Amino acid sequence: MSDPTKVALRPAIEPDAGAIAKIMRAALGSFDWMPVIHTPAEDLAFIRDIVLPRQRVTVAEAGNDIVGFIAVSGEWVEQLYLDPAWTGKGIGSRLLMDATASLSAVTLHCFQANNGARRFYERHGFRAESFGDGTANEEGLPDILYVRRS
Repeated sequence: MSDPTKVALRPAIEPDAGAIAKIMRAALGSFDWMPVIHTPAEDLAFIRDIVLPRQRVTVAEAGNDIVGFIAVSGEWVEQLYLDPAWTGKGIGSRLLMDATASLSAVTLHCFQANNGARRFYERHGFRAESFGDGTANEEGLPDILYVRRS
């Protein structure tokens, strides 16, 4: 099933941790410039022990399969990942708009090398506020601080 009109958004629950971790790993693994710095077990622990308990997480579900998710903490978009097979179908836009609709300002970091994400965020009204050299993230990759204000 790859019909984006059949995708439902819902709050994530604890049993979703494994599927969410796999989505994150698949998305990150689709970038040839992204270093692999965590094991699948570490990804699962991160989602289960840090993301789900501390952030507001919404999943995009097609049938019984999770195909994407967003995690928000305050005004920060901490995570937004889609199964690579589901990109370009409007699901990321739905997740972003649903999760941030009530916020007057939204902030996030994006890697400079992630041209697709940069275009996506800029289409959604985000503006680059600063550029980092990679010393502030564990991947060591240059990044961008994006902000969208209402």
